[in-house]
Amino acid sequence: MQIEILGSGGAIPSPLPGCNCRVCTEGRAKGAPYSRTGPSVFVHGLDVLIDTPEESKFQLNRAGIGRVAACLYSHWHPDHVLGRRVWESLNGDWMSWPSHHRCTDIYLPQQVAQDFRDHLGSWEQYTYMQKVGLVRLIELADGDVISLDAAQIRPFRLAEDYVYAFLLEWDGRRVLIAPDELHRWNPPAGVCGVDLAIIPMGLPVNHPLTGELLIPPDHPVLDVEATYEQTLDIVRTLDARHVVMMHVELDTFSYDDLKAVEADLRRDGYAITFAYDTMKIEV
Repeated sequence: MQIEILGSGGAIPSPLPGCNCRVCTEGRAKGAPYSRTGPSVFVHGLDVLIDTPEESKFQLNRAGIGRVAACLYSHWHPDHVLGRRVWESLNGDWMSWPSHHRCTDIYLPQQVAQDFRDHLGSWEQYTYMQKVGLVRLIELADGDVISLDAAQIRPFRLAEDYVYAFLLEWDGRRVLIAPDELHRWNPPAGVCGVDLAIIPMGLPVNHPLTGELLIPPDHPVLDVEATYEQTLDIVRTLDARHVVMMHVELDTFSYDDLKAVEADLRRDGYAITFAYDTMKIEV
């Protein structure tokens, strides 16, 4: 099975409009892997999409993906949901009459389904698309397992309990995909030792290469977001065979910077790779 990182960025992907810093200038000139779009993962073989950032339609076009059998949502935040109109473009047959729309199953874990009703107008837009026939909404109770072909997908809440991660299991292999929000999370035994863990990078308080202070210690963001340093603690507990870090925030790190950090981590015994847009991982 192949997993593709459609978007490796976070809430503030790069390049930023109007920003002429080193990282944004390079990303604008070179594109991927030097540019980063919003967080999204695609599981080839199962044809499962996880999260739809604003750039979702662009991401699917770039990857050559023409069919999505199912979509899972990790939580309600804008950088993970606001590309939801992708279903109108991907599944809609607007020129024929009668229309022959395609339909994608949209799986909503318990709290995500409630939050879609409460935030950003997600529920209204999705019920409209369901009425038209573009999607089918499937609400999950905590503990429910999704069976797709020979695979099972188990959503479960993180410590920030409005957010879900997903454990994929098939043919004796296990993959953990936690797109965001590892703050206060301690991995349970059931997800330790997976073949692959895809997790957010976390916010670096100090630059991993230079030691430069990037985030003041009294910044309120540190009360709600996991740091890069805390994420390394999580990696040690997870003990995964391979860790891929996505949701890369800030315009501080170029692709080459992160390759240098990656080399340092590997020398220290960490099996960590930093994600980039279009990255494909065989499992």
